[in-house]
Amino acid sequence: MSDVLLSVENLAKHFGGVRATDNLSLDVRAGEIHALIGPNGAGKTTLISQLIGETQPDHGTIRMNGAVINAMTTPQRVANGLARTFQITELLREETTLANVALAIQARQGHSFYFFGDARRERALLDPAMAILRDAGLAQRAHIPVAALSHGEHKQLELAVALATEPKLLLLDEPMAGLGAAESQEMTSILKTLKTRITMLLVEHDMEAVFALADRISVLVYGQLIATGTPAEIQANADVRNAYLGEGDA
Repeated sequence: MSDVLLSVENLAKHFGGVRATDNLSLDVRAGEIHALIGPNGAGKTTLISQLIGETQPDHGTIRMNGAVINAMTTPQRVANGLARTFQITELLREETTLANVALAIQARQGHSFYFFGDARRERALLDPAMAILRDAGLAQRAHIPVAALSHGEHKQLELAVALATEPKLLLLDEPMAGLGAAESQEMTSILKTLKTRITMLLVEHDMEAVFALADRISVLVYGQLIATGTPAEIQANADVRNAYLGEGDA
């Protein structure tokens, strides 16, 4: 796990006097789940937005597999192997979970939504879509309309849609948010299984999930990275405990 898949160097983004990311440097190694934690307003979402190309940094460099991707659009970054989960806006609520994933596979292949009718019938799309639904824990809900899914199942479907882009790196933006205990355990189990195949950068407030999943953890406070280490190292770090882990709402 020594190869660096994603590298961020001196990334900065200011909004007026607020330093959302303050000369931040970070690396994510191939094959790991790297968790990013910090209090509300620490800059976690701004960092994810810069990585996926939704927000342009004021300065700094983002590399994927050693290549600078700053100038790439979001679709180009997705084609290059980045995917951001739980921010998907193209789910079709009246269609089935299977059809939604088949559509995502079709879109990855370069076809427009105009051909959606084919996605509901084409075995070359439906078979891999069903395999992805099994990975996301939704095989038994394949023929259920999206509108009938629970909140937890909706998040699992958004994960499945992201998986359909065949990502090298998943940017997981609070996958446990709003989930009950059983749903959080289900999502944690799914991500553990995917860990053997896909590198992940996990932004999450659920510390139980973070310590269950992460190989390394980075702590962000007011746009600055104050520590990176194994879960045991982070738990033992006095600065982290004072800045974040010791807070009542952590």
